[in-house]
Amino acid sequence: MNFNTIKNDKFTLIELKVDKLDNTISPLLKSQLVVLNAEGVKNIIINMQDTKYCDSSGLSAILVANRLCKNSGGIFVLSNIQEPIKKLIAISQLDSILNITSNINDAEELLSMATTD
Repeated sequence: MNFNTIKNDKFTLIELKVDKLDNTISPLLKSQLVVLNAEGVKNIIINMQDTKYCDSSGLSAILVANRLCKNSGGIFVLSNIQEPIKKLIAISQLDSILNITSNINDAEELLSMATTD
């Protein structure tokens, strides 16, 4: 399995279980994100602890997640991103629009502060 999806009342956590978020994984992730959104999921955390590389298709999947959550009135959070991916996000100037936390607890805290339902 390339990722695990764990749902709870407040958010859905997607744990990436791959070294590379690239064009082999990104279409699967995008599909999962669209399905979750159609099921009414508004808040998503993606845990990238095991992912050390991301290409443009990976960034596209991340932006899809951000857009789907935003359009449904929810929040998208990236958590545990590795240094090479942090640099790519900064170079792409996406660090100003994405919610990024250093760990899952911080991501959960961000969501609990921002959501009331």
